[in-house]
Amino acid sequence: MKTIYHQTPLLQSHQLKKEKGLNVFYKMEAYQPTGSFKIRGMENLCRHHLANGQRNFIASSGGNAGLSMAYVAKKLGATIQIIVPESTSEFMINKIKNLDAEVIVHGKFWDEANDYCLRQAKETNAVYVSPFDDELLWQGHASMIDECAKAMPQPTKIVLSVGGGGLLLGVLEGLRRNGWESSEIIAVETYGTASFQKSMAKDELVTLPAINSIATSLGAKTVTPEVLKQAKSFNVLPLLVSDEECIRAMFSFLDEYNVVVEPACGASLAYPLFYDEKISETDTVLVVACGGVNTSFRQLENYKMRFLD
Repeated sequence: MKTIYHQTPLLQSHQLKKEKGLNVFYKMEAYQPTGSFKIRGMENLCRHHLANGQRNFIASSGGNAGLSMAYVAKKLGATIQIIVPESTSEFMINKIKNLDAEVIVHGKFWDEANDYCLRQAKETNAVYVSPFDDELLWQGHASMIDECAKAMPQPTKIVLSVGGGGLLLGVLEGLRRNGWESSEIIAVETYGTASFQKSMAKDELVTLPAINSIATSLGAKTVTPEVLKQAKSFNVLPLLVSDEECIRAMFSFLDEYNVVVEPACGASLAYPLFYDEKISETDTVLVVACGGVNTSFRQLENYKMRFLD
């Protein structure tokens, strides 16, 4: 079966090798058809339910998950309705609408959009699609680690951004599949989206009172309970970075690869750039460049003026 998602390249950072002597590799999920890793899980979920005779889906999303689900649904002939909060940009809403998906704006933040989505799914008997909290998503996301295992030796460190926990759970599933459980995992959030870091510190789920970060795609006030449970079985180290570090990492990545990503992706990209003292010359570092397409040219200009000038 030919997949809708792409097998993405694994690229070494020659810049970081030359400037810092580091062995850093990027899994280029920004090269997916929808610009982010989300398409992997959405395809797995959609195919599963279609095989069981269900064709109507309703998804909550801040943007990237909805875009990926809309793309997969269009390719597979399913019906999809995307519920987004008011915080979702018109730029991203138009991207989703271009895929012939119905978009409904409800609530100020994702949590409110998600509550509405759950009610609508129950009332209409549609399949509810979470942006991160579903085992079918994690199983699909794990395919990126399957690809890495064929292309490189086991890394000593794996770096990824954490929002609701779906990417981290997918990576953990991939590590189990490939016998990479001993790799250290650096789970990166911004200071204003630190629901995972705070939950790990207290060993219980913590709900943030608000999201206060430019990295809005990391803006889940509470992570899925499963990520807190599973993280305990692995060597997972939370790390918090600033919004400015995210933006500086985004522009560095753009300079090296000519690829635009979101601040949420910039969180993980910031680790080898600004926390290189945590990396030895013998380490092999795999960074999941998770992507994200909610960055317009105008936003890039604004980020530059705000953080770099």
